[in-house]
Amino acid sequence: MTWRPSITEPPAYAELCAATNFSFLHGASHPEELALQGAHLQLAALGICDRNSMAGVVRAHMAAKETGLKFVPGCRLAFLDGTPDLLYWPKDREAYGTLTRLLTIGNRRAEKGACHLTLDDVSLLCPGSPAALILPPGLPDPAPVLQVLEQLKSHFEGTLRLAVALHRKAEDRRRLALARNITQTAGVPTLAINDTLYHAPDRRPLQDVLTCIRLHERLESAGRQLQQNAERHLKPAEDILRLFENDPAPLHESLKILHEVQFSLDDLRYEYPEEPAGESASPQAELERLTLEGAKRRYPEGVPDKIRATIDHELKLVADLDYAPYFLTVYDIVRFARTRGILCQGRGSAANSVVCFCLGITEVDPTRADLLFERFISPERREPPDIDVDFEHERREEVIQYIYAKYGRERAGLAATVITYRSRSALREVGKVFGLSEDAIASLAGTVWGRASAGTEEAQVREAGLDPSDPLITQMLELARTLIGFPRHLSQHVGGFVITRGRLDEVIPIQNAAMEDRTVVEWDKDDLDALGILKIDILALGMLTAIRKALTMLSENYGQDLTISTIPAEEAPVYDMLCRADSVGVFQVESRAQMTMLPRLRPRAFYDLVIEVAIVRPGPIQGDMVHPYLRRRQGKERVSYPSKELEAVLGKTMGVPLFQEQAMKIAIVAAGFTPGEADKLRRAMATFRRVGTIGTFQTKMIEGMAKNGYDRDFAERCFRQIEGFGEYGFPESHAASFALLVYASSWIKAYYPDVFCTALLNSQPMGFYAPGQLVRDAREHGVDVREVDINLSEWDAKLEPGWQAARHLHPRHREMREIVRTDHAVRLGFRTVKGLKQDDIDKLIEHRGDGYDSIRDLWLRSGLSRPVILRLAEADAFRSLGLDRRAAVWAAQGLEAGNQRDRLPLFDVADFGDLRPEPDADLPPMLPGAHVMADYQSLSLSLKAHPVAFARPALARQRVVPCMHLPDIRQGRQISVAGLVLVRQRPGSAKGVIFLTLEDEGGIANIIVWPKVFEKYRPLVMGARFLKVSGRVQNEAGVIHVVADHVEDVTALLSDLSDKSLDDAGLARADEVKRPVIELTEKIKPASRLVQLIRDVPELRKDVIQIKPHKAAALERQTVKALPGGRNFH
Repeated sequence: MTWRPSITEPPAYAELCAATNFSFLHGASHPEELALQGAHLQLAALGICDRNSMAGVVRAHMAAKETGLKFVPGCRLAFLDGTPDLLYWPKDREAYGTLTRLLTIGNRRAEKGACHLTLDDVSLLCPGSPAALILPPGLPDPAPVLQVLEQLKSHFEGTLRLAVALHRKAEDRRRLALARNITQTAGVPTLAINDTLYHAPDRRPLQDVLTCIRLHERLESAGRQLQQNAERHLKPAEDILRLFENDPAPLHESLKILHEVQFSLDDLRYEYPEEPAGESASPQAELERLTLEGAKRRYPEGVPDKIRATIDHELKLVADLDYAPYFLTVYDIVRFARTRGILCQGRGSAANSVVCFCLGITEVDPTRADLLFERFISPERREPPDIDVDFEHERREEVIQYIYAKYGRERAGLAATVITYRSRSALREVGKVFGLSEDAIASLAGTVWGRASAGTEEAQVREAGLDPSDPLITQMLELARTLIGFPRHLSQHVGGFVITRGRLDEVIPIQNAAMEDRTVVEWDKDDLDALGILKIDILALGMLTAIRKALTMLSENYGQDLTISTIPAEEAPVYDMLCRADSVGVFQVESRAQMTMLPRLRPRAFYDLVIEVAIVRPGPIQGDMVHPYLRRRQGKERVSYPSKELEAVLGKTMGVPLFQEQAMKIAIVAAGFTPGEADKLRRAMATFRRVGTIGTFQTKMIEGMAKNGYDRDFAERCFRQIEGFGEYGFPESHAASFALLVYASSWIKAYYPDVFCTALLNSQPMGFYAPGQLVRDAREHGVDVREVDINLSEWDAKLEPGWQAARHLHPRHREMREIVRTDHAVRLGFRTVKGLKQDDIDKLIEHRGDGYDSIRDLWLRSGLSRPVILRLAEADAFRSLGLDRRAAVWAAQGLEAGNQRDRLPLFDVADFGDLRPEPDADLPPMLPGAHVMADYQSLSLSLKAHPVAFARPALARQRVVPCMHLPDIRQGRQISVAGLVLVRQRPGSAKGVIFLTLEDEGGIANIIVWPKVFEKYRPLVMGARFLKVSGRVQNEAGVIHVVADHVEDVTALLSDLSDKSLDDAGLARADEVKRPVIELTEKIKPASRLVQLIRDVPELRKDVIQIKPHKAAALERQTVKALPGGRNFH
């Protein structure tokens, strides 16, 4: 008699085999979606079993906790040898450790992103945990399945099952009968699963697309490689029971497994690494000793009572929470860096701590700023504090390898970063699957701004030449939109290190990183935070490298022995320079938005820099706090406070909350939150989109403030600000740490622009600007910048005796005549030349002696190959030999191929009396325009002229205003400007407004492009290299913008650049910004001999065009490709 469920006893079922989208290109739902759907369907539990991975389990675990759904972490082990997949759910902490070690072994023996396992590896797993062999699809041969079951039975001691999924196919009844025969023969029970790939049936089309991406197939040709129907979604118990012919036993097996598994991810009690206690009895005692010693160093005139009380408070909290080993770990890493002369500085919430300040981890005295310690360590939070330490970017690898050497790879690894699909990558992949042509895909992807994640609009589809009303295109765009945010693969975090006391591979699976000598764990920083696992951020900061190099040069060339902390503080000329927005290259305040803010905020003291760093961020902008603050600072609005209590909180920022800590203190003072609750609120902001719990905090904060008499509008703005901080917030402590480097870099730039420029050039790639922009700025500050030369340059740029820069300042910097102390010139280094390797240049320098006297002499003595010498010639690096570029290239091309080993000594003899010398080639002189283009192609900059200078006569006829004249033009006047596109930005907080920066031979123009204008001229704004923009002048507090009405591509004016001469254009500054702005690339096909000839001898251009007019357009395109192409950022 068949068992039927009674009305009073509904069936219960746990889906223990669900794949998330961390089973890359298999699963089609986020872990959170599966957890929410599982709770909605009232499943007994949800088990996530991704393929050879634990990358998605923490997200599912946290979402299940939020929804009250029981969660079972597991894994689907897929084997290389064709064995059916095996499901495994660790029963306890020890069993979990064996699983993560097994996955680590499989990961480490494979290339990045792969895991190679065989059935023999299963012997490493804990035998008492439940496992289930998955019955292969269809009606498989039972013999191999029985063989594997027999092999596994001996290991799993009565906890083995056969997992069977039925998906409403024609063979379901026969498949169930086959499964029953196998289980009866093998003596193992049947486990019902649905082998879930997505949370709801409507995700089936996306799963098909993912399958095609994985198999490099198109939908039209994938055929039976796709799922037959949409049955691989989460199902309630009733549906599963019907599929199993109302037999409850397979469903009851899922409930038995729940009783067998006692493990939860919450059981991963993290243990700090044991740190040597030195002279003390315990880590806590050692921390107290080091802190008190540091306090005496920091406060040589005696530790103030307030500091001593704060130290006691912090140390007590550290002792209560047993965090002393963590502080000692970070202290030891910083100590190692300092003993190696590596500049480093702690930042982030750690700067709230006096203990960190005394230990030398941070440089900001938190008592000066009244910082909130609970932002760093919260008793309610009971989780590890987060200390970020910045190191010089060129030497961070030494610190990373020290950590690996100290703790071993089995105890230390880098955190992961989840790389997700963005608009462009989603469109490309889905477009290929739908069979769109490469041109159509490129055209569609080309309409997407930067790395946007907002999908594609109808107008953009038309722009790409496609019909948005076509049902196929509509479906493709919808699927691409859904794919945005899906994980593509795991990468390594920029520097988040996980360090454990025991084996790290028993906590998290470890895999190989793309970089040699690096290993990465499978969880990202949010996963680690959620489980309370220690992460130390060992971050790279280019500005630290630049400052160290600058301080060394100041010592060697100017006799100034300084450190960051001994640079003279609060000097008025430094602030004067920043108030003029003269901040190219200065740390954190060099961006377009910061340059716009500086003249309005007008910093006059260190705390103003703290505000400057923090104010141009989503938090204050989203909370609409920026303009009220500026109005109050400029005296346009009275400073007032919502209450007496909040005056203490907001006093330093004129009654306007700008920092994370202030938003938290408002929640505490005005809405009645405890410090721990306020910190929970801040943390909830970062994950509210995933988990959806922000509403409860919102109600509590706004209602709490309203109840205490605060204006509801003010309360909502405060809450929006905290919301913005969840996206990207700057705590005051973090801003204060950065402000130290802002001041240090500003001081060096103000007094020694030669040192500043050289240090930045030698620290590339870093910062907002590439070498061309930095060189231009240095020349405007009076610095003599000299060309690369084989007899005078080193690999790095260097200082040489030069003129007094103060006598050669650009008129816009005349206020600095008494400030600039520079008397050296900057000699560009070989690192500026594209395509050169440092090893080759080391050989050149080693054999240089008193200098080379000819190209052949260089070739014979240095042993450099002809291609390397040709690159030097193309960079015009032979001027000290009296050779210009064309003569040098000619001579370099005349060298024999090969290197020194291939040469015949007979032909190196100088005395060939009986041979007639070959007459010198009578080469036509290379015109200035051709030189400038060649400079850009080889160096990404030119010291000779700027390309726009050659188009100036044509632009003047069109009444285009030179950028340097913009300050003289009245507000509201309609004008046109033109220049090379340097920067295209669309900040997330700017509601779709585009900010463009154009550069001509005399300066830059800042352009505002409103969304309607952008949509009209999208291809030009995103693609053109040389733009003419017409619009109205906007001048506010000396900040000048042109608001665009009309945009025109004038690249054609430069198409025959090499035919033009300098005439009266004079020598101007030239540059190119590679990141984030210009990249000069020459893309000439080797087969195109005509184009190559035109490039070498530009004078032939007109003749060719007359003889072969059909070639004219192609030639123009090839010339344009050498021009700067702006890069998109948002």
